[in-house]
Amino acid sequence: MTQTTDALRRRATSPDGATGVADAHRASRPTDATIDASGRAALDRPVVPLRHPLRWIAAALVLVVLLNFVETLFTNEQWGWPAVGKWLFSPAILTGLQLTLVATALSAVISFAGGIVVAIARLSRNPVLSGLAWGYVWLFRSVPLILVLVFLYNLGSLYPTIGIGIPFGPQVEVPTANVLGDLAIGVIGLSLSEVAYASEIVRAGVLAVDHGQHEAAQALGLPRRRQFVRVILPQALRSIVPAFVNQVVGLLKASSLLFYVSLLDLFGVVQNLSSTYPTDIIPLLVVATIWYLALTSAVSIVQYYVERWTARGSVRALPPTPVQRLRTALRRTAGTGLWRTAGTGLRRTAGTGADR
Repeated sequence: MTQTTDALRRRATSPDGATGVADAHRASRPTDATIDASGRAALDRPVVPLRHPLRWIAAALVLVVLLNFVETLFTNEQWGWPAVGKWLFSPAILTGLQLTLVATALSAVISFAGGIVVAIARLSRNPVLSGLAWGYVWLFRSVPLILVLVFLYNLGSLYPTIGIGIPFGPQVEVPTANVLGDLAIGVIGLSLSEVAYASEIVRAGVLAVDHGQHEAAQALGLPRRRQFVRVILPQALRSIVPAFVNQVVGLLKASSLLFYVSLLDLFGVVQNLSSTYPTDIIPLLVVATIWYLALTSAVSIVQYYVERWTARGSVRALPPTPVQRLRTALRRTAGTGLWRTAGTGLRRTAGTGADR
């Protein structure tokens, strides 16, 4: 035994001692059979996930509260679900809904176009344009929307006629009442207020574009207008769309203020019907809630596909649509079931010794 130990020491201290140390380490390594056995034991050992008792308790409490609320929807007769079904598609409600859609759509288009113009003016090096744009944003972000609508509704008292021409000289004038109807006043009021917010959204999106893109567009010799339309704005849309669509949702809800300027939109029709049918106040409010939820959901769906379209130049593969996600989940579930069935059959065959 002593001779063997001395031989190993001499080999480790010999000129090729590195080889001796390597042989010693190799001799101390476990065999492949030992690694396979330990690996199989680790695979057979069940994986116990980390437990979160407080999280489950909070989820249970929230679920209990939600179920109690759902129960009241069906057990409380004051909700008046038969009356909700009666008013949901009534001609008066649909007429107010149509006015809400028209006012919101026109205001959204005008506010987006106006927001681009005001944002460009704020980013301009011209101090007059930049100052005027800043003043516009400051004014209409400071004044409440209801005040703007009421002020425009009474504009005829301040300016009985509207004219254009030479200052302090001859002008072409027309009566204010002939130019601005109720719908025009509502759309102008909504647009004036929303342009201020849309301009800040567009300006933030333009500033989010990397400065190298501006330099690359200038290096190509493109005119400034073409630089903005073809290079900067398409890239800024990725940042603009989510914030602007959120603003459109707010605009949809803000259109309910048109009732105060004698426009019978969805909320205005509900208010009038509530005063005529006082026993159906709650069902009419539920009808308005259902329609606003439906409109907001439709806007959210449009937002998803617009964001997917604007992401074409920034990602290698477009995010899957909800239908594609559902198909993938179904295929994965079916594939997992087949794999489990095949794996069970293989284990049974190996256990019975049929393949030996």
